[in-house]
Amino acid sequence: MSAGPGAAPGSPGAAAPPVTLTPAAAELIRSLRGQHGPLMFHQSGGCCDGSAPMCYPAGEFRTGGSDVLLASLVLDGVPEPVEFWISVSQWALWKHTTLTVDVVPGRGSGFSLEAPEGVRFLIRSQLAT
Repeated sequence: MSAGPGAAPGSPGAAAPPVTLTPAAAELIRSLRGQHGPLMFHQSGGCCDGSAPMCYPAGEFRTGGSDVLLASLVLDGVPEPVEFWISVSQWALWKHTTLTVDVVPGRGSGFSLEAPEGVRFLIRSQLAT
């Protein structure tokens, strides 16, 4: 449930911080995959989503030069990796952290697929050692 190393912007071959999932997040992703098909995450750090990564059907959120692919998360029971994208500006702030996707009760953004489920995804970060 984690991603391997990748290249960070401006530093070819550098390892990206690991992105992991709690068991609750993995279970919710499996459920959402069954309902919506292939999925992706985007963490923009914008004013509306705070530290909640947005979960979309794969390809529904257009990424570009202002985004970095941090991870391709592989989960048992999900036939394709779930890409985890982050904005370059957020990456600049969080590049020294380990990111964990978790699930908490409550309603998050209406744009993220888990919103109708009464829960929301949340990023927990810890300084990388």
